[in-house]
Amino acid sequence: MTISNDKHNAKRRTLGLLSAAAVGALTVGLPNLASAQTKGVLRIGYQKYGTLVILKGRGTLEKRLAPEGIEVKWNEFTAGPVLLEGLNVGSIDFGTAGEAPPIFAQAAGANLVYVGNEPPAPTAEAIIVPKNSTLKTVADLKGKKVALNKGSNVHYLLVKALEKAGLAYKDIEILFLAPADARAAFERGSIDAWVIWDPFLAAAEKQLGARILADGTGLVANHQFFLASRTYAEKNPKIVEILLDELNRIDQWGARNQDEVATILAAQTGLDRPTVELATKRYSYGVKPVSPTVIAEQQKIADVFAELKLIPKKIVVKDAVLIK
Repeated sequence: MTISNDKHNAKRRTLGLLSAAAVGALTVGLPNLASAQTKGVLRIGYQKYGTLVILKGRGTLEKRLAPEGIEVKWNEFTAGPVLLEGLNVGSIDFGTAGEAPPIFAQAAGANLVYVGNEPPAPTAEAIIVPKNSTLKTVADLKGKKVALNKGSNVHYLLVKALEKAGLAYKDIEILFLAPADARAAFERGSIDAWVIWDPFLAAAEKQLGARILADGTGLVANHQFFLASRTYAEKNPKIVEILLDELNRIDQWGARNQDEVATILAAQTGLDRPTVELATKRYSYGVKPVSPTVIAEQQKIADVFAELKLIPKKIVVKDAVLIK
């Protein structure tokens, strides 16, 4: 009986070894199968609003990159500066931000590159005050408390608005607050004004009755930029090209289907429909590779920030553009 069991166990071990060998041989025989399925991962950083959110909601990028064996992973950030910090430390490969964040990031030594941008959207950011505020113009901000997210697009809007009103940057008291904290302070009445962008701007208007003192019209372009880590862009030019093409396609689709855009953004952001619809009206459509003209505009912003000592040193913006 013992001999029989030993023979049975030996047979099972032999079959197990043969099965393992067969699996190993099959794996060796098909070395490219796994790599054909997933060659890599594209990690995209996005904010609560914009073309990347629409692209995420539509799911077209995943379909486009599937034949390339690229998996897409999405990471949400509260604002451009923290998104670009993620890009710099290697937690994402690609993302979007306004005009100011990449300037601050480049001045801090971030190894990023501009790869595309959207047309100007000057009305999509503004200086706002509570509905019962006695402040009527930007000039009335002298000596007042103004909140903004440090290093974000609105930083430049504030500088230009103060300049137009005949005020110096030092004439107001600036509090650097993230959007959620700034909104709380705005609602409490502990700040006099808030410089903010959509959809937070639209939410403050619709939900709080906030009043606009000045938006970017005639002051700033308010471009949205698409940026990548230099390492990723240099190693994966085809993937970046596909990504920009899909962004442009989704933008062109969005321009023709604004009602559906509002539906997607409402679902993706959790914001109410009236807020999203207001923000969507101020949106700009059409993604393009960055041009020398746009980079020259960025250089002007960088020079102003250097003069105000908002960044530690002067930078050359075109150094952050891939040479083709």
